[in-house]
Amino acid sequence: MPLSGKSVVICGVGAGLGHQVAAACVRDGATVTLGARTESQLAKCADEVDPDGARSAWRATDVADEEQCAALAALAVERFGSIDAVVHVAALDSHFGGLEDADFDAWQRVLDVNLLGALRMTRACLPALKEHGGSVVLIGTQSSVAAPSEVRQAAYAASKGALVSAMYSLARELGPHRIRVNTVQPGWMWGPPVRAYVRHAALTEGVPEAEVLRRLASRMALPELATDGDVAEAAAFLASDRARAITGQSLLVNAGELMR
Repeated sequence: MPLSGKSVVICGVGAGLGHQVAAACVRDGATVTLGARTESQLAKCADEVDPDGARSAWRATDVADEEQCAALAALAVERFGSIDAVVHVAALDSHFGGLEDADFDAWQRVLDVNLLGALRMTRACLPALKEHGGSVVLIGTQSSVAAPSEVRQAAYAASKGALVSAMYSLARELGPHRIRVNTVQPGWMWGPPVRAYVRHAALTEGVPEAEVLRRLASRMALPELATDGDVAEAAAFLASDRARAITGQSLLVNAGELMR
């Protein structure tokens, strides 16, 4: 199994992508240490992906809090002896709007979670990662390189674009320690947030949900949207030694909507 014997920290574990990343890592042989702000989500995820509790640990974690990031990293080392990979799923994506109506206090909160939160968590894991090398997997967004017309999320896109820029510097800085740093950039990803968007758009327009979904999928080179499970597979791959020579790269998982 590609992650056999590996200890993976996953922050931002909810009902969607974070859960799928945890499931993929456990399936591929890893132990997982899960972090998120909501304890009930963490407990549910751990119970579903690791029913006997032998290969998972979790702790309520707000990535905006440096001490909580350090505590999650310490839990991984205490429970499993090492950290071999960190997957950053945690994100604040609920702030909408553009520049003219921007609330820059809200933008700062988005940046604090999406950019600085990932950097805080990475730094907390660095001592353990440096021992044997490993992988840092950032979750970005296609919106940072191609803004969607359906929704306006300038703060979210900017924060994730900054995260990609940080990735290049981190890949150079951490490379000598054999730590790889890469980004997975989902497009329209079928999971809880997109399901909610499709439901809302269908109600607003008075059309079937299937019609809204058809419009989205019509832009893809493949005939359907990527799922959160598809994005999780890419993250698990980059966390594994199968990607041992890949660093400083961004991988679009978007069914071919945008090709670069």
